[in-house]
Formats: sequence, structure tokens, C-alpha cells
Amino acid sequence: MRIKWYGQAAFLLTSDSGLRVVTDPYTPENLGYAPMRDEADIVLTSSDDDDAHCRHDLVPGDHSWLNTLDAVRAGGSANAAGLTVRAIEATEIEDHPLHEPGANAMYRFELDGMQIAHMGDVGNDLNDKQVAFFEGTDILLTLAGGVFTTRLDEVKRLIDACQPKLVIPMHFRTLTYKPRNLHWIETFLSYFDEEKDVDFAFGHEIDITKETLPERTRVLVMDYAR
Repeated sequence: MRIKWYGQAAFLLTSDSGLRVVTDPYTPENLGYAPMRDEADIVLTSSDDDDAHCRHDLVPGDHSWLNTLDAVRAGGSANAAGLTVRAIEATEIEDHPLHEPGANAMYRFELDGMQIAHMGDVGNDLNDKQVAFFEGTDILLTLAGGVFTTRLDEVKRLIDACQPKLVIPMHFRTLTYKPRNLHWIETFLSYFDEEKDVDFAFGHEIDITKETLPERTRVLVMDYAR
């Protein structure tokens, strides 16, 4: 599987069979990241009203779109073009200075035999049910910017509890990110032993297989697509 990070919470995951899944696409002019030029087969969003996470209409291609909150409403699971997606409801940060907080979903699915989980745009402390939702995760696409999302000590508590093989940070401040209201990645990395537990991709794409996953939790910091 190939993983490409566009920026914010948007990734393109391409399976060995060629299935292309995009997560949480954004509005480029609002965030400063480049437009998403790759076509997709499936687009997953964590909400339907947050233009930093829901712009499925800006993803090229004749794709299927699933608002993962609909999977929550359907009992916790839904099908998107043959892909089974599980989701659990969460809440955006309760005291949001920019707009009213809205419902949000965290979601997971399987590609190439690997369980991939995405934290969406959640801002609440995680309850036991939400933590349990991430058990068995191989790759965790995790919020790493704090401030308008889940506190970083809560994120670290989740990682320690579910012990994913690979943690890929997202939704943190970068030189391109316009709003300037998130932590830099160094704040997130301070919760880990950088010498022992952290790798840097030095690029916006990586190839990963189930066989090459680390035996214990490691953090992989990716660059964003230009």
C-alpha cells in the first residue's frame, strides 16, 4: 500500500490492487495546502460541514463518498464501493472560537490486510468506548496539533492503550498551514523518545506492507504534498 499525505487530515491510500481511498479532503485556499489532483475511488469524510475535512467535491474522479457519520447512524458500519468502514461518533472541541462545534466521526477500515484508523477532527477527551474502538489498529492517522483538537496527552493515552504498529501524525502546524493556530510537530514528538521511536519519511509518500510494519509502536513523520 502506498500512503500519500496532502496536508491537514487528508491522505490518499492506494492498495496493491489499485483501490484509491482519500480521507478528509480540505479546501486548499483556506488552509494553504495544494489542491488534491489525484483521482480517487472512495472518499471518506469525518463530517459533512467542516470545509477543512469534508470537501469530497474537490477530489477528482468519479468516486463514491461516505460521510462516516452516516456509518455511525447506521449502527457503526457502512459500505463504500465495497469497502467496509466502521465509525464512532465524537465531538469537535466544545469551546471553538471560530464556529459552533459539530458532530464528528473517527473511523477505520482495512486495506491490504492492515487495519487503518483515522481520528477525524475530534476535540473531546476520549471515553472508554472510543479508546476501545482503536484496538487492533495497525496504522493510526493521528491528530498531532492540539489546540482545536484532542489534547496531546489524550492522544498519547490512546496510543499507549491501543499500541498501533505505526503512528502517522496529521493536523499539525506547518509552514504552509495558513491559520497558524496549531502546535508544530515538535510538541507532539516530545511525548516520545525521538531517538528510539521516531522516523522521518522526508517525503510525502511511503510504501508499507503488513510484513514491513514495525513490531512495536513507531511514529513516522511525513512531509505534505506540494
